[in-house]
Amino acid sequence: MVEEYLTDRDQEEALRNWWRENWSWILGGIVLGLVLLGGWQYWKAHSANRAATAAKLYEDFRGALDSKDLEAANGTLGSLVADYKKSPYTQQSRLLLAKRHVEDGKYDEALPLLQAVANESVDEELAWVARLRAARLLIQQGKYDDALSLLNPEKAGAFAAQVREIRGDAQVAKGNAEGARAEYAAALTANIGGRGEGAIDRTLLEMKLQDVGGDKKAETSEKPPETEPAKAEGQP
Repeated sequence: MVEEYLTDRDQEEALRNWWRENWSWILGGIVLGLVLLGGWQYWKAHSANRAATAAKLYEDFRGALDSKDLEAANGTLGSLVADYKKSPYTQQSRLLLAKRHVEDGKYDEALPLLQAVANESVDEELAWVARLRAARLLIQQGKYDDALSLLNPEKAGAFAAQVREIRGDAQVAKGNAEGARAEYAAALTANIGGRGEGAIDRTLLEMKLQDVGGDKKAETSEKPPETEPAKAEGQP
């Protein structure tokens, strides 16, 4: 093409002109690429260091909890919350400490920990685990309506069967046999084929349904009551 009609000197001059006009853009692109690469490497190293530090704090927390040093465990959890609020290590630590408080009968101390996991965990499954445990504690404390408000079956996904079962337990505690029958029947329907985190003990649930006058063979005939207006999700 055009290059075929240019002499070697003409081509060299054209190349020099092109370089004079574009060298700054080329150099800028190279520098930008190096900056981005360096930033990516720094971010990976920074993230790895944060994860390692959070893991070490979690290990320290477990050690303090195993040795029943609750003061040290609370202190370490405080560090996790302050610096790694969204970390899975923080949420797991809260769940473990809540479990210890429940074992000691300290429900009022366990509930805020479970509520924090329900509100702050980026893992939705972990948030629902905390929500279910909090609801059971609320029932233990006689706060049946709070437990019902906490559990919205329409948002429970794979945990719908467990949510319905616990809502049924709350209705039983309230003396509402009709409401309990509806919830237990809905739990049995939701649990068809269920397994894993959201699975329930079907035999036990059928017994609960029969105890409130239900028929396990006709569980789908019961219509679950409309969900009570829920408070902010995760708040009892």
